[in-house]
Amino acid sequence: MQTLTVELGNRSYPIYIGEQLLSRPELLRRHITGRKVLVVSNETVLPLLRSSIEQALEEYDYRLLALPDGEQHKTLASLNLIYTELLNNGYDRHCTLIALGGGVVGDITGFAAATYQRGVHFIQIPTTLLAQVDSSVGGKTGVNHELGKNMIGAFYQPRCVLADISVLRTLPPRELSAGLAEVIKYGLIHMDDFFEWLETNYSRLLNLDPQAMSVAIEKSCRCKAEIVAADEHEQGVRALLNLGHTFGHAIETFVKYQGWLHGEAVGVGMLLAAEFSQRCGYLSGKDVGRIKALLENVHLPVKTPAGMGAADFLQLMARDKKVKDGAIRLVLLERIGHAIISDNYSGAALKEYLECLQQTR
Repeated sequence: MQTLTVELGNRSYPIYIGEQLLSRPELLRRHITGRKVLVVSNETVLPLLRSSIEQALEEYDYRLLALPDGEQHKTLASLNLIYTELLNNGYDRHCTLIALGGGVVGDITGFAAATYQRGVHFIQIPTTLLAQVDSSVGGKTGVNHELGKNMIGAFYQPRCVLADISVLRTLPPRELSAGLAEVIKYGLIHMDDFFEWLETNYSRLLNLDPQAMSVAIEKSCRCKAEIVAADEHEQGVRALLNLGHTFGHAIETFVKYQGWLHGEAVGVGMLLAAEFSQRCGYLSGKDVGRIKALLENVHLPVKTPAGMGAADFLQLMARDKKVKDGAIRLVLLERIGHAIISDNYSGAALKEYLECLQQTR
């Protein structure tokens, strides 16, 4: 097992990374407060991991709640199901919530923990690769609105993150590929040597090679932990973690959070950001080709949704959380391994690029 720390003073917390961690209940118990625990999962994950989580929590007064599965259920209605379960069963402010699932479950459970009785403890047990390397770390919690993704939420840190690599064997191949989009992101924004490693080792990751997967998760979490420690509330450098997300969130909103996984939308978004970076005079055409090839090699889409045009992108991107005084700030690539946050680009050039995109895709 490897242990990383997100350094946030008295709110610092560990990220445990390893095999069969769910069979080590002491890891959970040291971070649980009170006797009452609510495990929030979904209808897909809970049947697979019920016995493991029940054994880990046998000393506690616990309940299990399964939410509907899917990004389209990351809503205030699902959030209210958690509040109702807590209130109906007398959970006080000394309880602990455990998120057992992917990014949707983690985001909703974290937001419930942030707001129930003005804040209770929670633990992240991410069960998808995307959640293990990204959404479970850093304290971003929230739900979607039909007009925009993650527009309702709070920064609220977990007590620990338990990334059990062995549970990834339950993932469908498409979910695994979606998680690799976020892994690739870290190489693009901060670690060119890691990007090169991914170009060589992507097939090992697709085959769930334990050693390769451990390397990928550790490097991704270490990168994110360092950035979060430097900029918890995304006032500066943390925005670099949104490479591809402004385009990707627009895609997810356009398709009404159905038919596309978050990582798939982010993968296309990163390619769009790379192509537009080239148009802005930053990234070389050769590097754009390398990025596209790696996305294709891990079986991610590289085309935008049918029927989505420039006007759709611009309208939806204008609602992005990074918009400042009406300007859409984008994360662009100067080169592989070095990203920048910029609103110093031509709006006309962005519109022209998106119009060309519509014609060629």
